[in-house]
Amino acid sequence: MRPARARPKSREPLEVRREQVVAFRRRASHLDERLPPGPASLEQAASAGLPNSMSRAAVVGLHARVQEVEPDAWEDPALVQVWGPRFSAYVIAERDRAVFTLGRLPDDPEVRREFNEMADQIEAVSGGEPADCNEVAKALGKSDADVLRYAAPTGRVLIRWDVSLKPELWTVPAPDLDPFAARLELARRYLRVLGPGTADSFEQWAGIRAPRGQAAFDALAGELLAVRTPVGKGWILAEDEASMRSALDEDGPAPARLLPSGDTFTLQWGRDRELLVTNAERRSELWTSRVWPGAVLVDGKVAGTWRRAGAVVKIDSWRRLSKAARDAVEAEATSFPLPNLKVTWLSGT
Repeated sequence: MRPARARPKSREPLEVRREQVVAFRRRASHLDERLPPGPASLEQAASAGLPNSMSRAAVVGLHARVQEVEPDAWEDPALVQVWGPRFSAYVIAERDRAVFTLGRLPDDPEVRREFNEMADQIEAVSGGEPADCNEVAKALGKSDADVLRYAAPTGRVLIRWDVSLKPELWTVPAPDLDPFAARLELARRYLRVLGPGTADSFEQWAGIRAPRGQAAFDALAGELLAVRTPVGKGWILAEDEASMRSALDEDGPAPARLLPSGDTFTLQWGRDRELLVTNAERRSELWTSRVWPGAVLVDGKVAGTWRRAGAVVKIDSWRRLSKAARDAVEAEATSFPLPNLKVTWLSGT
C-alpha cells in the first residue's frame, strides 16, 4: 500500500477507535434507523451505490435502509442500474449516473475513444431500446457479452438485471459533467460512507487504476482530515469530523439487520476488514474466495452470515444469541420484500 501523502493541515491526525469507525460507517449507511418511505429515501440509501450482482441484492439492501420497501423498489424511477465500480451491476440514484460512470472513466484519450465507440455500436444495434445483452454482442460480432461493459464508464449505457444470466441494456444521452469532477464526487461518496479511507482503498472500491485515486485525493486535499485508526492512517471529509467524534454518543444501533452479499457496508479489502471483523477465521467466512454470503448485524456488530435458497433464509450465527436477538434476526429475515420466507438456523441457537 502506498503511504498516505501529507495534506496541507498541520494538526495531528484524529485518533479514533475501531468501534467509532464501525458506528460512523453504519450510521452513514442508514443501518441504525431506517429512512422514511419514498423516492428521496431510496436516493439517499443508494448514495454510495447498491451492488446488485446477486439476485435481489439491491432490494435487500434497500430494505435494510428504508421503511416499507416493496419488491420492485429497485425499479423506482428515482433509481437506475448501471455497470458500476469493478464493472459490477449497481443500483444507483438516477441523478448520480455521472458520478458512478464518468467518475470511473480512464484519463487516456484513446481509451475514452474506444469506450465511446463501443457505446455508439450498442446504440446503433439497440436503437436506444432495451435489448438482450447476448443479442447485442452477437450483432456486433463479439463472442462474450462482457466486453460491452467497457461502454459503461461513458455514462451512456443503462442495464436491467434481475435473475437472468445476462442483462438487458440500452443507451441514453451522456451525462453533462466533467469526468474529473465526477471522480471527485465519487471519492467523496466513498469517504462519506466508508471513511476513513486512502487513495489505494478508494481505487480498489471504485475499480479504477492508479494514479487516478491519488489524483482525486490530492484535488480534495482542502476537504480532507487525517484520521488514525487501529489499522493505520486514512482520511475522512473534514465536514464529517463531528459525526466521527460523536459516533458512539448517539442512539444505539438497530437490534438486527441482514445485509446482502457484497453490500456497500461490507465492501472492503485488506486491513479495513479487520475493523469490521476482528477474528481472522470469521473474516474468511464473510469474505470467501467465491460468492460472499450476506452479513448478519446484531446490535450493530457482524454476528454471522446468511444465505437464501428459494424461500429459506439460512442463518449461521458466530455465537450463541439471546432469544431477543434471535427474534430480531428472524423478524428481519421474514420481513424481506420476498414472499413466504422461513428461517433456518445453522448455528447460534
